[in-house]
Amino acid sequence: MELVIVSGLSGAGKSVALRQYEDMGHFCIDNLPLALVAHLSQHTAVTLRDRYERLAIGIDARESPEEIAQFPVYLDQLRGIDIEAQVIFLTASDESLRRRYNETRRRHPLSGADTPLNEAIRLERRLLSPIANLAHLTLDTTDMNVHQLREMIQLRSPGVPGRMVLTFESFGFKNGVPDGLDFVFDVRCLPNPHWEPGLRALSGRDQPVADYLAAQGEVQRMLGDIQGFLESWLPSFDAQDRSYLTVGIGCTGGQHRSVFIVERLAQLMRDRFDPIIVRHREIHQ
Repeated sequence: MELVIVSGLSGAGKSVALRQYEDMGHFCIDNLPLALVAHLSQHTAVTLRDRYERLAIGIDARESPEEIAQFPVYLDQLRGIDIEAQVIFLTASDESLRRRYNETRRRHPLSGADTPLNEAIRLERRLLSPIANLAHLTLDTTDMNVHQLREMIQLRSPGVPGRMVLTFESFGFKNGVPDGLDFVFDVRCLPNPHWEPGLRALSGRDQPVADYLAAQGEVQRMLGDIQGFLESWLPSFDAQDRSYLTVGIGCTGGQHRSVFIVERLAQLMRDRFDPIIVRHREIHQ
């Protein structure tokens, strides 16, 4: 039986993720008490396996703090009955969560007369940390729309042996390092097209910028070193039935150098890894 536990911050997209799992054939239960997870999973695996081969369970801040603190214990109980649950945790920036609540006028489950929205978001982060710390996959939905989140869930669906999803993500260090990266490579030492007047307004996906960077010896050495490292070590992760791995490439603004390196790495490694996802955090795709 494939068991997925979906959790995350309120407003980060947990309901969207559960609907996607439902569309993928999972039997979904939202807000199931944690104390019942192991019992339900064992009963389902033994007596209802044919009907509920895939099960997705939603856990969020509506659960009691005491039960959430016991999450590691419940996860161990599942392993004790030979069920390896995949834990998916959805997060987003405080600013993004505030904006989503203001746009929808929904009430945060932890907010109230004495707890404003900002404090409720901070409280929820602390409350759900026992789950977040054990997540097999953390998805930052700050810059995702509903369709991108559903696609990400589908591509990163766990339990598909020999099909590790490899993601390359470009970003700008000036806006912080994205969550959920397995490897981070800093390419700020490379020649910067930003200082070329004719290239400044373009991105690393535009041919003039690509031609400029491809002609630089330092860029080719950096690209070769990163490619060599990944080609040497990614098969070891894949051999362990790893479902996903994310490589972050960062430059100053996330517009030129990191974008070019991500695009070129995806092109170079597509023959060896499938599927490959390309994301550029700082530019419109």
